[in-house]
Amino acid sequence: MTDVFADLVGQDEAVVTLRRAAASAAALLRAGAPVAARVGGGDPDGYDDLDALAEQFDEPGDPRGAGAGASGGGPGVPGGEPGAAGGGPGEVAAAGVEPGAGMTHAWIFTGPPGSGRSVAARAFAAALQCVHGTGCGHCPGCHTTLAGTHADVRLVVPEGLSISVGEMRALVLRAASTPSGGRWQVVIIEDADRLTEAAGNALLKAVEEPPPRTVFLLCAPSTHPDDISVTIRSRCRVVPLRQPPAGAVAEMLVRRDGIAPEVAQWAAAAAQGHVGRARRLARDPEARQRREAVLAVPRRLTGVGAAFDAASALIEAAEAEAAASVAEADETERAALQTALGAGGTGRGAAGAMRGAAGQLKELEKRQKSRATRAQRDALDRALVDLAGFYRDALTVALRAPVAPVHTDTATTAAAGAQKWDAEGSLRRLEAVLECRAAIEANVKPRIAVEAMMLSLWRG
Repeated sequence: MTDVFADLVGQDEAVVTLRRAAASAAALLRAGAPVAARVGGGDPDGYDDLDALAEQFDEPGDPRGAGAGASGGGPGVPGGEPGAAGGGPGEVAAAGVEPGAGMTHAWIFTGPPGSGRSVAARAFAAALQCVHGTGCGHCPGCHTTLAGTHADVRLVVPEGLSISVGEMRALVLRAASTPSGGRWQVVIIEDADRLTEAAGNALLKAVEEPPPRTVFLLCAPSTHPDDISVTIRSRCRVVPLRQPPAGAVAEMLVRRDGIAPEVAQWAAAAAQGHVGRARRLARDPEARQRREAVLAVPRRLTGVGAAFDAASALIEAAEAEAAASVAEADETERAALQTALGAGGTGRGAAGAMRGAAGQLKELEKRQKSRATRAQRDALDRALVDLAGFYRDALTVALRAPVAPVHTDTATTAAAGAQKWDAEGSLRRLEAVLECRAAIEANVKPRIAVEAMMLSLWRG
């Protein structure tokens, strides 16, 4: 790995923004500590690699230099004005960093699925914890952050369909502690759009009055009020990510995973730029088989009965995929809890302890059921995205649009469908798939939504 941003595919503008902010954060830390105590040791003259980095990101012609006015500004990053560099322009300027590109205490990473929102957040967290302030990818701060073991980086990945207020309150309380490593306390919230209203309010209080040296990194599809509250959005700096080009995804699969170029190109196109899905398609034969079964659906819709059969097959495939993905984790968690509660013990009171543990086991089963529901919906959504790609290919053929197909291996079938349905029929079918996704997102029962979609696809 060259640095922590190496896996952020096709996001050059975002990487520049995050590098500038990491340099600003390093300058802020340096501004609040004596030269001898600076990270990385520094040299006797007080000019070290952090100074050089911050100076590199100053605006051309800026007379301040990286270390100018280093006595100003405190060691933390107060809230400041919404969207402003942390602590306000005065404190950031005192650290020698251009205010518009400076560090702030709260960030939102937005972008479509597969664009790398969580990858960007983790990479930025690693850059903040880097001992050089650069995100070098080699130091202990970078390694432990990317591995998920850094003591000052807390990652929230919702296992269920939402993030509860209790979970958020506990996280905010822990985030208020002083960084053990002396740099930053970083909180990464994946799928921040899954925050309940109460959980969002708990997070808002922390974002409005952030603890010193605590940074919040939120990942959400967009800044729309349906995804993130307006009040939280107004106090964060937004880093928009785009769908990475298929060519960039293929190049990464070849470089990092050693996948054959032709397989990488096919997987990147079939995944529609979704990095994680492209890797799964390139490496997992079962994932390719599930995709082939989904893309065979249009040929199976020969009547009402066939439509209901196709819906059942799609739901059952999603359930099977979800069960397989969570089975190992469920068993490990249950075994660990039973051991902690004294299962298998023979000493006095062991049987009584297990009888009293029924409530904890029931709570674990509840969490695991919620995780399985989310896994099932995620698997179903992946199938619907593949199906939408097929009808998109049919629509582009009907319109004679000069664009490459998403699914090259079903291009002939899509072309045949385009001749049968014409552009309007292809568009109606594509809209039916997208409406199904929206219905499931709105908590319509997946089976009902999929059955309605299949009937719409058959009728056209």
